Amino acid sequence: MASLQKMISEKSVVIFTKNSCCMSHTIKTLFLDMGVNPTIYELDEINRGKEIEQALAQLGCSPTVPVVFIGGQLVGGANQVMSLHLNRSLVPMLKRAGALWL
Repeated sequence: MASLQKMISEKSVVIFTKNSCCMSHTIKTLFLDMGVNPTIYELDEINRGKEIEQALAQLGCSPTVPVVFIGGQLVGGANQVMSLHLNRSLVPMLKRAGALWL
């Protein structure tokens, strides 16, 4: 899906979420508390949300929310993001992508 690739590549951090998902809220809060200004797409609120969710599934995202892309690259879901955060790999990744300066 070309529009999904465009959405992913336009910003340094892109998060696909749903308002009804508690893990989505957790991941959004993590990035915002770190001082990152991610682009957030709420798939249960936007047009073509189901279509985008299907495209994420085709990329291998399971579950399909939350899904995080940093620097245009798929990082994964909540488990992958939290693992990166706990092993102190997330901040350097965000700095390389230009999403954090400190």
